[in-house]
Amino acid sequence: MLNDLDIGSDDPDELRRANALLAAEVKSQALLIEKLQHQLAGHNRHRFGSTSESLDQLNLTFEEDEQIGASAQAQAGPTPEPEQDKQPRQHSRKPLPDHLDRHEEVLSPGEECGHCGGALKTLGEDVTEELEYVPGRFVVNRIVRPRKACSDCEAIIQSPLPSRPIERGRPGPGLLAHVLVSKYADHLPLYRQSQIYARDGVELERSTMADWVGRSTALLEPLAVAIGRMVRQGEAVFADDTPVKMQAPGQKKTKTARVWTYVRDERPWSGQSPPCSWYQFTIDRKGEHPTNHLSGYKGWIHADGYSGFNGLFGESKACEMACMAHVRRKFVDVFSAQGSSVAEEAIRRIAKLYAVEKEARGKLPEERVALRQHKAKPVFDELEQWLHDQLPRISGKSPLAKAIRYALGRLPKARGFLDSGCLELDNNSAERAVKPVAIGRKNWMFAGSEGGGKAMAIAFTLIETAKLNGVDPQAWLTWVLARIADHKINRIDELMPWNYAASAAQ
Repeated sequence: MLNDLDIGSDDPDELRRANALLAAEVKSQALLIEKLQHQLAGHNRHRFGSTSESLDQLNLTFEEDEQIGASAQAQAGPTPEPEQDKQPRQHSRKPLPDHLDRHEEVLSPGEECGHCGGALKTLGEDVTEELEYVPGRFVVNRIVRPRKACSDCEAIIQSPLPSRPIERGRPGPGLLAHVLVSKYADHLPLYRQSQIYARDGVELERSTMADWVGRSTALLEPLAVAIGRMVRQGEAVFADDTPVKMQAPGQKKTKTARVWTYVRDERPWSGQSPPCSWYQFTIDRKGEHPTNHLSGYKGWIHADGYSGFNGLFGESKACEMACMAHVRRKFVDVFSAQGSSVAEEAIRRIAKLYAVEKEARGKLPEERVALRQHKAKPVFDELEQWLHDQLPRISGKSPLAKAIRYALGRLPKARGFLDSGCLELDNNSAERAVKPVAIGRKNWMFAGSEGGGKAMAIAFTLIETAKLNGVDPQAWLTWVLARIADHKINRIDELMPWNYAASAAQ
């Protein structure tokens, strides 16, 4: 456009035309520079320091998750096979290392025959060795079961083997809990755990541990289902999702799957229900997934504005509570990239709302409402009007204008917290819940299969719920895995982490 200008002319009209075109070009370039600066700042903030891992490492993770998914399906109930096709399960177990401590437990049937009362004599014994992990070291539990014969009626008697988390498996509940917590709380892929254990002289193959993870998460699934049921009974639910890569079946590439999290946390308003985090895994981000997860829910849902949640809202459905942290983040991005005084003022005004929330934390719902009506409502109303006033004064194509339009679109849906004491100003409870997934995917990179993703969701549900309740997830899962195989499904609530904490305190 500027190449066609003749700025050497002395004609005033030509000069005015040239000045107008120059001004328009400068404004256009300034907007472009502003937009690119904003994008660059965002990319640097979100991507700085990210690392890639080798193809071998990715393949290891893929193999682990494939095995986890297959083992979970087998534990839940394998598909019946024709008798002629059945093959005995093959084991290639090495003897447990001799240098490990042995804890021996003798299960004797007694000294008298239960049939006739005659004296029993020992014929031999069966010894089952179980590899166990106690914090800091491996031990071997030796379960000795003498076989005895009655001297009168010749009946042979032996105590039954106690129920164990994995039938005919070698790991004890403490070792299974340690592997789960190491993988999903400490973000150590199984191949790294295998290397760590090898330094202690214990050789555990990745495929073996993958089988354990699949079978133990399948065993623990009823507990995760019960936690999900508790989440959906709350007055308010915090909902969010985060992407994870999943190996595409039959292809040498990945697709984007999602981990959804739903949190019930009533501690800010002194609710009586213990906090819970419920995770679900899906192979895509279709809106049907949150609609199915929260089907029939009619309380409040804190959400980030993703249109996939829209199917949950409406008459005779749930109510939406927008997230002020997302509104604030838009202005923080603009201020970081450009130093905008308008963005800075918006951040300052939003900070006044959070100051009120700090004062309201822990109070009863009615007290929170009274405080918000007195202190937060005037600030909220002024913020909304001030943003309306600022929008006509700036370029409609600038990142600042986009931030203001986003805020004005979300503020009406954020007003609910002013009238309800069970609501929060933001969706940070759900954002904190997806953080472990975000940290984990930097280590294990992607889910190897849909089955592995579902096992991951079960593990995150249990571990993060335990952490929310101040319970050591490894100690609790050890306690649960020692009991759940024989526990009645209609009494599954007895195994919740808060019940474990109560029994441990006693």
